[in-house]
Amino acid sequence: MIIMVIIFLVLLFWENEVNDEVVMSTLEHLHVDYPQNDVPVPARYCNHMIIQRVIREPDHTCKKEHVFIHERPRKINSICISPKKVACQNLSAIFCFQSETKFKMTVCQLIEGTRYPACRYHYSPTEGFVLVTCDDLRPDSFLGYVK
Repeated sequence: MIIMVIIFLVLLFWENEVNDEVVMSTLEHLHVDYPQNDVPVPARYCNHMIIQRVIREPDHTCKKEHVFIHERPRKINSICISPKKVACQNLSAIFCFQSETKFKMTVCQLIEGTRYPACRYHYSPTEGFVLVTCDDLRPDSFLGYVK
């Protein structure tokens, strides 16, 4: 009986851990910040968001660049029905969808550090057309932007 309880608890915790990883890797969690977080010192926005969202490479190094999109998730989802369907660079069999309008974004460019969380970023507000791949009419990967 005790062994069954232990097995149940192990499975319960393992399942929750797997679900957390799925949530943490969604496009919305990684790239959408709407409405934009109000960081008291705008120049520290990137450093704050990268730490808050635990954004790093799989080997725990600092990402060279990361983009946060400041638009409603509903509007981002509509990119998948955009007529602007283009071939994805480096993904020959997959199509990318480009937004029809420019979105407000923040580009975070690494300026110091190599190992997460000791990363420092430069903050650059910009606007651009967003490129995504879609799965079941929802964006599943952010591939970049075009000014």
